[in-house]
Amino acid sequence: MMDTEAVFRQPQGNKRLSIVIPALNEEEGIGKTIQAIPKEQLQGMGYDVEVIVVDNGSEDQTSELARRAGAEVVFEPRRGYGSAFKAGFSRARGDLIATADADATYPVEDIPRLVKILEDEALDFLTTNRFALLESGAMSFRNRLGNNVLALATRILFGLNMKDPESGMWVFRKSILSSLKLTSDSWPFSHEIKIEACYFNKHRWKEVAIRYRTRSGQTKLLSGWKVGLVDLLHLMRKRIKR
Repeated sequence: MMDTEAVFRQPQGNKRLSIVIPALNEEEGIGKTIQAIPKEQLQGMGYDVEVIVVDNGSEDQTSELARRAGAEVVFEPRRGYGSAFKAGFSRARGDLIATADADATYPVEDIPRLVKILEDEALDFLTTNRFALLESGAMSFRNRLGNNVLALATRILFGLNMKDPESGMWVFRKSILSSLKLTSDSWPFSHEIKIEACYFNKHRWKEVAIRYRTRSGQTKLLSGWKVGLVDLLHLMRKRIKR
């Protein structure tokens, strides 16, 4: 049964926005992430708002704190970034879907601005660039270098001029999901959804600068170079055979 506290209701006829947040042992950041979402501002724009936190096997208080902050919690036992997002998307009831991480790194307070850009410019998919306004210490030099390599690979293999193809904050129309062939259950999912939306399906898209902060809690990433190599190999396979 759906947790009624998860849905912030407005009169019938409004559009709906689903905010999907994957989480794995994020008790330090999940509460502040949800509380920072400007629900009243979004409701003023005509959107009912639901917050869906996908617990990907947490062993701490992530789920309890998410519920306490007003989110609906979905449990996805199959570990993986892509698995978590797929579970969240399947539960989302919104006309639009926005995403963020549970560690308070992404500026969820900017969601109204991103939604407005999507609406005003009649876009289907909006992704974000963390590097334009990167907070000091928010990302290591090695990770920045790896992201630059993956951005270059994205331009060479798919002709997409994205400065930050690894960003995990997007706003898109739920209706496009049925056209996307999303095969990754792990970290390459973030890259894959952009390639599917913007290259293979030619949906109208844009990349927008956002602030990116130092995370709350410990990172869940494996060794950075291993994640980058897995992502690069997935890109190459995707280019050869979708």
